Amino acid sequence: MSAVKTTEGSVHLEYCTTPLFYRQSEPVSGDVGLCVLLLHGIRFSSENWLNIGTLETLARAGCRAVAIDLPGLGQSKSAEPPVEMGQLAPAGFLKQVCEKLGLDSVVVISPSLSGMYSLPFLMGHQPAIRAYIPIAPICTDKFTTEQYQTVTIPALIVYGDQDEQLGELSRSNLVQLANHRVVVMKGAGHACYLDDPDTWHKALVEFIHSL
Repeated sequence: MSAVKTTEGSVHLEYCTTPLFYRQSEPVSGDVGLCVLLLHGIRFSSENWLNIGTLETLARAGCRAVAIDLPGLGQSKSAEPPVEMGQLAPAGFLKQVCEKLGLDSVVVISPSLSGMYSLPFLMGHQPAIRAYIPIAPICTDKFTTEQYQTVTIPALIVYGDQDEQLGELSRSNLVQLANHRVVVMKGAGHACYLDDPDTWHKALVEFIHSL
């Protein structure tokens, strides 16, 4: 099994008043394939991806995996975005994260709250994204069928069958993406990856290897 190194740091962005915290895992060998950006929900942070082994799993699969703490959350609590960011902020914010961290042709993993960032990024900067993995994100109802159908990159739609709030709602909108597959995690709730990390990691690695 290949060795993995995990580090942490912070990055300065025009969009935030103070540095944004991140964790990163990658193969010690330096032989890196895909870059993966992991976002998180409102009650969570990059620490969850560390604790359940997703960062390590991705690194062992040959990826460079970077998990950020979104502005105002986790260890980025003081990184509140300036008010003048406006409506273009979410997409521009993630674009700058990728540029500052050197994440080219990135795979974006986006649960719950982070949909407010990832979906505008997906719609506005598709050439910068290699694949999209939404996990019952919010804001899926804010885009049209035509907008979804213009997205041609591979997408892995994941949700728990016990997620009564956003599971089916997000799926019904996201299946309009032109190139998608769906994984329904049995017995899992909204944070399905926390409820069943093994099933989550199996589906994730299979998808990554298909790209």
